[in-house]
Amino acid sequence: MRFMMLMVPKGYEQTAPGTVPDAKAVAAMMKYNEALQKAGVLVTLDGLHPPSMGARVSFAGGKPTVTDGPFAEAKEVIDGYWMIQVASRDEAIAWATRCPASNNEVTEIRQVQEMADFPADVQAAAAGFSEMRGPGAPRKG
Repeated sequence: MRFMMLMVPKGYEQTAPGTVPDAKAVAAMMKYNEALQKAGVLVTLDGLHPPSMGARVSFAGGKPTVTDGPFAEAKEVIDGYWMIQVASRDEAIAWATRCPASNNEVTEIRQVQEMADFPADVQAAAAGFSEMRGPGAPRKG
């Protein structure tokens, strides 16, 4: 089972462009990342620039509209993620509880949908999806 763990820090939605994390926090997070890697559960991970450097594309009436960040209505935003492959939801939760997050951070855990989770008609409609996925992604199931 693959799970995405999403880091959601309070206040990140208002972070200015170019803001960088504290070196001590990064060092602690790297130890955690290394533990995930050594355990063989880490698929990939990345940090994200703040929303002030991003854009959103909405589709009201079927027409794309681009809005540059920051986004006034944003209450919670993601600043990074891990993709892990573990045997169960409980194991994913156990890994998330080991994260050296600060008082203002929450880690959300979401299971990745696998093709086997869908009925045959949905699988047929998604033919070719597996070939579109990046290296290291499971190809069946």
